[in-house]
Amino acid sequence: MKLKFRAPRRAFGLLLLVAAAVAVLAGTAGHRAAASHAMTPAVGNTPRFQNLGALDSAPGQVGRLRQCQLDGTCYGPDQIRVAYGFQPLLNKGTTGAGRTIVIIDAYGSDTLQSDFDTSNTYWGLPNQTIDVEYPQGRPSATSDANRFGWKGETTLDVNTAHYIAPDAKIILVVAKSNNDSDILAATKYVADHNLGDVVSQSYGEAEQCMDPKLLAKQQQIFQQMTSEGITLLASSGDDGAAQPTCDGAGLFKAASTPASDPNVTAVGGTDLKAKAPTGTQKTSTAASPSFEVTPGGDYINEKVWNEGLEVAGGGGISTVYAKPAYQSSAVSGSMREIPDVAYSASLGHSILVIMTCSAADAKPCGGTGTFVFGFGGTSAGSPQWAGLVALAGQAKGGRLGAINPALYAIAPSNRAAFHDVTAGDNSVPADPSTPGTPITGFSATGGWDAATGWGSPDAEYLVPALAGR
Repeated sequence: MKLKFRAPRRAFGLLLLVAAAVAVLAGTAGHRAAASHAMTPAVGNTPRFQNLGALDSAPGQVGRLRQCQLDGTCYGPDQIRVAYGFQPLLNKGTTGAGRTIVIIDAYGSDTLQSDFDTSNTYWGLPNQTIDVEYPQGRPSATSDANRFGWKGETTLDVNTAHYIAPDAKIILVVAKSNNDSDILAATKYVADHNLGDVVSQSYGEAEQCMDPKLLAKQQQIFQQMTSEGITLLASSGDDGAAQPTCDGAGLFKAASTPASDPNVTAVGGTDLKAKAPTGTQKTSTAASPSFEVTPGGDYINEKVWNEGLEVAGGGGISTVYAKPAYQSSAVSGSMREIPDVAYSASLGHSILVIMTCSAADAKPCGGTGTFVFGFGGTSAGSPQWAGLVALAGQAKGGRLGAINPALYAIAPSNRAAFHDVTAGDNSVPADPSTPGTPITGFSATGGWDAATGWGSPDAEYLVPALAGR
């Protein structure tokens, strides 16, 4: 069942789906609600998602496969860990133990802990109690669309960070609303309380649309955080080389904040193709499930994530920040350019996450109950890169701080540490209902580019390099 809803504009990052055909995913954008300088969880103007179906799994059924896993069109934790080189590290005990990942979101999720518990049982992962903090008090109720979007973002962020760093502590800091000022207040709370080692931010907007005073305050907070040794990550966007205009009426070529801040590592999007797992049988249904025999996940190739209008990896040139020293050899222009790195974001090769839809979520979700979703978008990359940083922090025995200088030093000299993405671009196609389109974006090339940065990680080599080993 395909469902659509419109959310207020200011962010990008999360796109819910479930391994569907690309032709289905690339629909028209429709008309946009006026922007209100409030972040939304990147569900896009007309988010498209499919529900993969009810969980239908009794406790202890570890290793059950969804059909899309067998088809190679979605990935569980096992496949993504193999594809990006995490599994050898986990096998040797590098699991994020002793490190803390902080995730900032608005509104949160009313079923987060129970979904997290269920997910860990389903995937065979260690459990923990998520530390949820509300620095401005608990949020008020929101519209169905806004509620479900942020709930999905929160569930995606917490669970996928845990997939990569299963023994890292996770702290979720929940802003009371998705207004810019409230998101920034939650960020300041993290800085003032020095909450963790690495922070994931799966939201953003065009730099030009954020109040300049708030933008300046944001940079001050980020500088405070990096001085504390905290690593900052942010998704680069899901609108390709564009961002929504400040009035929400169309698209224009722009870079996203907070990803564009020089203190932040911006995570772009790729379409990852990896080997499918093998199961006990070729099909998997609720009545007759297939169970994992081999995890698969072997890396095949990647290209820039671009599945059409508002479903493409963000990247671009800042109009605010000058080119930082670490980009001096990689970037030819005079301004900061993003992304720095990339990660799987394709809707056609989604990552699986378990989430419960309560009565309040029934309309956007399509029903009530606990379901398996496929998630995509650059929202998925930021928390998983945060997991990578937690692994490197454990290996180092301390915080990494701002990692961009290290990434730009490692990538040219240690080619094994990255999958260099050289195919595709993040251009925006023409659409009659979307003013500002088409928009020419950036093409992937050898080395750094403004579509996928240095590329996606091969953690087996990148983690030791970041840890200085």
